Amino acid sequence: MKFNINYLFLLILVVGCARSVTRLDPAKPMDLSGRWNDTDSREVANAMIADLLGSEKFKDYAKQLGKKPAIIVGVVSNKTTEHIDAENYIKKMELAIYNSGVADLVESDEFRDKLRLERSQQQDFAEPATVAKWGKEVGANVMLFGEMTSEVDTYQKKRTVNYVTTLFLTDMETNKRVWYGQKEIKKYVKN
Repeated sequence: MKFNINYLFLLILVVGCARSVTRLDPAKPMDLSGRWNDTDSREVANAMIADLLGSEKFKDYAKQLGKKPAIIVGVVSNKTTEHIDAENYIKKMELAIYNSGVADLVESDEFRDKLRLERSQQQDFAEPATVAKWGKEVGANVMLFGEMTSEVDTYQKKRTVNYVTTLFLTDMETNKRVWYGQKEIKKYVKN
């Protein structure tokens, strides 16, 4: 058998480019780049919703309302210099609200529109006894919205990034702010 250097080169190339995949625990923090990541989203969402639902102002509001408040999560604007998936972050907040049992969660406008379209189509196409009725939606008492900002400081191969998430809970009828919260995460990155 004649030795072929091309086959050896190809074999080394294939073995050298082999990909390795390791499954990780999603709850375990891992920070590769120093940028905002899934751990930050989860940590901030859980902390802020716990602060909101445990605050005396929210409890006083619920007591005055006489029932569990219905919350709708509105827009959380990303004003950082990074691409942050705000929808993913909002879903983490919605999950924390839903799992708390302290407040009801009302669907966002995007999903309400889809539900209304389905309800409208049911009027023509569904068995009459199973048709969803109009006028039975639960209106939100309060809306949660806010913004994410970041401040970056760099020097040589070092960088600090301070992420600030500010959320507001506002009464739908009065526009009165029921709760105002802020959470910061600061990261030090050294290259």
